[in-house]
Amino acid sequence: MFTGFTDETVDFMWGIRFNNERTWFEAHKDIYLTKFYQPMKELGDEIYDFLQEERPDYGLIRKVTRIYRDARRLHGRGPYKDHLWFSVEQPSEQWTAHPTFWFELAPEGWTYGMGYYLPKPLTMAKLRARIDRDPKTMETLTRRLARQKEFQLETEDYKRPRSAAPSKLLEPWYRTKSFSICHEDKLTDEVFSRDIVDRLKEGYRFLLPYYDYFVTLDGDPDPREQ
Repeated sequence: MFTGFTDETVDFMWGIRFNNERTWFEAHKDIYLTKFYQPMKELGDEIYDFLQEERPDYGLIRKVTRIYRDARRLHGRGPYKDHLWFSVEQPSEQWTAHPTFWFELAPEGWTYGMGYYLPKPLTMAKLRARIDRDPKTMETLTRRLARQKEFQLETEDYKRPRSAAPSKLLEPWYRTKSFSICHEDKLTDEVFSRDIVDRLKEGYRFLLPYYDYFVTLDGDPDPREQ
């Protein structure tokens, strides 16, 4: 059961940021395993159990990222990450192209939410086509998002919209090629106790209708063939 991250967790994250090499990591590996990886896994397991209970038909899985960076993509950086995250998602060979719940802890703070890392252009085309067929559903979801203060819509936009939105309210969804609905925070007291569990459950419960909407996009018809 998750009981909270600790000062040792934070010290390790800052330590690996400024000592990103094997000798330092191996000397502090036990701290990484017991104070960083294991609590992250325990928190991920609790959130997975919650989401699995809420959506038992989705076949969700839980993943905790490795601290080791891909040696092929270091680009001058050290071999280790100074942050960790877990995700809850449907199994897929290309997880970046599908909606995902996540929680991430870094030296400066934490973030959680739901969204895509790198959706396929076809997925975004299907999103626009679905909104064209039924704008009211997405308008309802967008207004619901605007009424609360926990989450923000963050988008990576095309330079020019691919098509015109049915209303001004829906324009952000027509500009975006990737997006997340997320909350970012500093290292608040919650992450050092079980309070973060209830905070995340409440947030993910709010996000579930959005996940329900996006996770079914792949089953929509290809708008290029219509």
